[in-house]
Amino acid sequence: MAIEEKRAWIMAVVTIVAYGTYLALVLNAAAGAPLGEAPYVYAMLWTIGGAIVAAILLNILAAIVSPRDGGKKDQRDKEINRLGEHIGQSFVILGAVLALLFAITGLAAFWIANVIYLAFVLSSILGSIAKIVAYRRGFQSW
Repeated sequence: MAIEEKRAWIMAVVTIVAYGTYLALVLNAAAGAPLGEAPYVYAMLWTIGGAIVAAILLNILAAIVSPRDGGKKDQRDKEINRLGEHIGQSFVILGAVLALLFAITGLAAFWIANVIYLAFVLSSILGSIAKIVAYRRGFQSW
């Protein structure tokens, strides 16, 4: 397995675990109260920060475990990475548009922040899946 595919797997798993943790924390904090009133800021900041640190450490560990793959990136890897990033970015744009609409309509900061966070999560997962599929099933370069 190429190091870039390992990185895609790491990103997908870390993103899912971090967002799942965030959802559990916020839903438990709401405890029957309206969700929009739940304390979310610290949970969001800690899960995002934790995901960044975990992804960095796991990428370092993957490079240590397979040192001969560490710095190798060929044209195919670059094209797969670009494809995954382009596919994933669609959710960032969608999230930005939704956040803008939420702000214009006067929704609470909770909903604006959460739609942005969800957009980043979906972008990361979809981009990672696109990369993994390209590595596993083949990639048609143009």
